[in-house]
Amino acid sequence: MTNPVIAVRPLGPPPWPTLDPFLFCVHHLDHYPAGNDRMGPDASLAGHRIGMDFEGKDGWRMYHGDVVPGFPRHPHRGFETVTLARRGLIDHADSLGARARFGQGDAQWMTAGGGIEHSEMFPLLDRTAPNPAELFQIWLNLPASDKMVPAYFTMLWAPTIPRHVFRDAEGRTTEVVTVAGALDGRTPPKGPPNSWASRPDAHVAIWTITLAPGARWTMPAAPEGVQRVLYAFAGASAQVGGAPVTGRAAVQLTPGLPVELVGGPEGSELLLLQGRPIGEPVAHHGPFVMNTREELEQAYADYRRTRFGTWPWGDDAPVHGREPRRFAVHADGRREEPKV
Repeated sequence: MTNPVIAVRPLGPPPWPTLDPFLFCVHHLDHYPAGNDRMGPDASLAGHRIGMDFEGKDGWRMYHGDVVPGFPRHPHRGFETVTLARRGLIDHADSLGARARFGQGDAQWMTAGGGIEHSEMFPLLDRTAPNPAELFQIWLNLPASDKMVPAYFTMLWAPTIPRHVFRDAEGRTTEVVTVAGALDGRTPPKGPPNSWASRPDAHVAIWTITLAPGARWTMPAAPEGVQRVLYAFAGASAQVGGAPVTGRAAVQLTPGLPVELVGGPEGSELLLLQGRPIGEPVAHHGPFVMNTREELEQAYADYRRTRFGTWPWGDDAPVHGREPRRFAVHADGRREEPKV
């Protein structure tokens, strides 16, 4: 049988390496302490370098927040962000007037398009116990034809995201959560209308895969022509297509072949990013991703002139109160909450 593994590469410091159509991927895992009255950490911030995305101390990061951890008001243009909130809560606010609180398995999918400002804050609501937070942030490119579409965001609430549980011959389980990309006849909820993932021939898949110790599951083949990478991010070891994978690693796969996965002695967790390449030039600087240097310069000029709209919030890092209920209020005033 042909080996489905093209290469195995250890994962160094974030962000992780990605292949077209993906631009960026980070796994954030922060063991926040109990929260204080302002929903920040009830601990000293001494030694925490505010403004450093990936430098941790005491097992948690403030990122760019100086009271509540997170990412205050900042712009984007020319691509999409997909945020998978596995643990903890995230408070979103944007220049469209939309806001949301999500977490506990929800995903937010935002098309920056022609330009948007937003904030992503991590309120620590529990004042008596730790507030662990875990999320993936993934950037998915847009083709030139969609770089300047109107900004848009949507929520994929956890109850609507398919969760598949497979059992091997020994009864050991594998759970696959499919945020994008159909599996076993089940299709995830739709993302934004102008997403590269909305094109059926793009075959975009974003899956998290959790293997019990020793569990075996065969991931089906993907169509020829897509790029396919598995990121082993938790568990001391695993096997991918017969290849041993130790620690955190990126495994590039041949799309046209099925791939057997085997969980390590402590179990294993993996993230799949898959999609047909857009195949266009990428000009990337800071929060903007365009096709040419001239377009990047125009993006910065437009942002300095317009700020991509108005910012209707009272500060640059808004949080949405102490009520833990998840919700979204869209720019048109429509409110939604996850259905249990």
